[in-house]
Amino acid sequence: MSLKVKAKEREFKVGKYAGTYRYVMQPELYSALAQGKVIREAALRSGVSEGVMQACWDAAGEVIKAWATEGHSVALPGLGSMRFGLSAKSVADVNDVKSSLITTRRIVFTPSTDLKQELKDTSVVITCYDRDGKEVKRVTSADDGTIEEPDNTDTTGENDGGNTGDNTGGNTGGDSGGGSAGFETGG
Repeated sequence: MSLKVKAKEREFKVGKYAGTYRYVMQPELYSALAQGKVIREAALRSGVSEGVMQACWDAAGEVIKAWATEGHSVALPGLGSMRFGLSAKSVADVNDVKSSLITTRRIVFTPSTDLKQELKDTSVVITCYDRDGKEVKRVTSADDGTIEEPDNTDTTGENDGGNTGDNTGGNTGGDSGGGSAGFETGG
């Protein structure tokens, strides 16, 4: 298996590359798998009926949702763990602390070591398209497969066209579970 990536030539309208064309990479998604298809495949691999698998799937989803909203980091078998977090503005005076300081709520996923290794070992095939949509080149990965850690943020500004989310602030919540609410703060 390999991950498919497309690099499209696009004109930058703003920023340090304004008025120039640059190739911007993004993953190609095959399609969203329907829940029913996932249930059928899991039932086939586990030897249980689809009805039992559906009941287990629904129950696990409800448990994960309930525990995560209570501030727990919840294990997702074979995948890692998830928890809820948030970003908020900081204030100097305790009397200024209020819920309006919260800027975003998010779901924080921490992949398991096995899942990260699987991603690291997966090759990447890049197909390059020019500004007219014509395929001009194909490249197979030769990188070291470095995996981004959740607390690492790109502060170099070199992430052109990729993640445009606000990565200010660090993760002040723990990944070990133990009731950590996983709150994140930003300045």
